[in-house]
Amino acid sequence: MRIKRHHLMTATLGLLAVILGLIAQPAFATVPGDDFIRGYIASVLEQGLGWNRSDYRIEVADGHAQITMLENDPVSRDAALEKLRSIEELKEVAVTVTLPERQETGKLREIAEKIAAGEKLPAGDVFRPLVADPKLPQFFVSLDHIKTPRESYTMGEAGFGETFGLYKFRSGRKGESLQLSVGASLIARFNMETDSYNLLNADYTVGLPLTYRRGDNSFRLRLYHQSSHLGDEFLLLNPDHPERINLSFEALEFIYSREWEGFRAYVGGEYMIRRDPSDLERTSAHFGFDYIGSKKFFHRGRFIGGVDFKSYDELAWNLDTSVKFGILFGSPDSGHRRLRLLAEWYRGHDPRGQFFVNRVTYYGLNLSLGF
Repeated sequence: MRIKRHHLMTATLGLLAVILGLIAQPAFATVPGDDFIRGYIASVLEQGLGWNRSDYRIEVADGHAQITMLENDPVSRDAALEKLRSIEELKEVAVTVTLPERQETGKLREIAEKIAAGEKLPAGDVFRPLVADPKLPQFFVSLDHIKTPRESYTMGEAGFGETFGLYKFRSGRKGESLQLSVGASLIARFNMETDSYNLLNADYTVGLPLTYRRGDNSFRLRLYHQSSHLGDEFLLLNPDHPERINLSFEALEFIYSREWEGFRAYVGGEYMIRRDPSDLERTSAHFGFDYIGSKKFFHRGRFIGGVDFKSYDELAWNLDTSVKFGILFGSPDSGHRRLRLLAEWYRGHDPRGQFFVNRVTYYGLNLSLGF
């Protein structure tokens, strides 16, 4: 009898163990697997620390993670370890560096490989557009009150233009790229106080900018052509106007910029390779600063502003000042949809070609679109 009771008790305990095992099994099944941990690590590295997917490799086995960096960057390595060690599901993490093997190839083959690894027709540009530059290629309309040596009137301007990426070269280093683009614009000025809104001037610009960025440093090297033409209505209504200037030139421009916490300062200049009139002085200076806010307000807009300075040898190095500030909606980077509503103020020599010898002052509103 005791033997039977013993067997019965053993069977009962075994049945309870099976039941408890079945009840506990879903809880254990919810423990994150290696695939979950791998995705979690990738999210931390790319979204939290700004790593590129091509800069590292991840291997995860039984909660143990091995991350291999393809670039020797001790600062990024220490930041990754600090972040990843806070993941509770991760038992152990190690970060090592393995530099990619470089084959001994000729210079031409090495250049060809880098070109082939680039991006065709990239969106935007690696050099951020200058906020307050009056000659920036963009789609815009503006309405201003302008004072010239001869008169004051309400001025309207319309611009059509953009910078279109042709090819982006990637060096393999994080945050470094070189891009070739084409940029073109037409900027027309109108007298809004005449019956037919007389066309006064039109500036045509086309150029090939070569832009480079590494981290917060960037530059633009641009070869461009500009020609300026007086409006036919202006010529008809001003028979005693001064002799027109057939302003046309090709220039080489260089601008370097440095960014930090939303601010950007830049400095550079340009040199006219060919010019008409032929007695124009060739050199000019260009510098300034701008700011794009990170905090959003008023329908997800953000503050944007800048001050741009230009000075020409032809005009005795007098300073021309352009100020613009207002609200930006959308992405601050070129190549993305954006809308800017800006107040603007300008004092100096007229930025529009045919009138460049005149000193003017104007202020008003500017609305621009980006694509």
